[in-house]
Amino acid sequence: MNRRRADTVVGLLIAAVLLVGGALSWQAYQQQRAVEEMGSMMGTSMGVVHGTNPLWYVFGALLVSAVIGGGYLAVRNDLTGIDRIDRSQTARANQTSSAIADSSETDTQPAGLTNPESQPEARILDLLPEDERRVLEPVLSSPGITQIALRDRSDFSKSKVSQTVSALEKRGLLYRERQGRTYRIYPSDDLQQSRR
Repeated sequence: MNRRRADTVVGLLIAAVLLVGGALSWQAYQQQRAVEEMGSMMGTSMGVVHGTNPLWYVFGALLVSAVIGGGYLAVRNDLTGIDRIDRSQTARANQTSSAIADSSETDTQPAGLTNPESQPEARILDLLPEDERRVLEPVLSSPGITQIALRDRSDFSKSKVSQTVSALEKRGLLYRERQGRTYRIYPSDDLQQSRR
């Protein structure tokens, strides 16, 4: 689930709890006033026997809102999956580093398998998530592609391409050069050297 969407849903839930609590406390306040007025007309005190104090509804609504908000914040990373993505990318990086260490120890491969060192570009693409792969493949096949053309070839929205390119740029897999109102995107020097 998207983090922004989850935040919105929980925010609306908390707002609903606060509104219901406010409505119940208002209703209890009105009921308490009506009982007090009726008691003053009759000359007796009826407030002792009827109704809940409106402050209990206010405290209850605040308590439930705090529990929902605190519980959500405690499990927010697990629900939205951002932490899981970071952990999976770390695990992939560890697998890559161990694969590099293993391949440097033994350069011979069984029949039918290719040495990953001979095709580092394919190995990198295999490790990337699908959306990043769909952005990086056109950049590798057409260095200097504009971000607009990349959007058309990857079939992503403008913002998705921009976010994905920024993420790949931060990891050093590609770089951008400004050209007018768009960017030209090139694979990093390391990827180009490994491709030759």
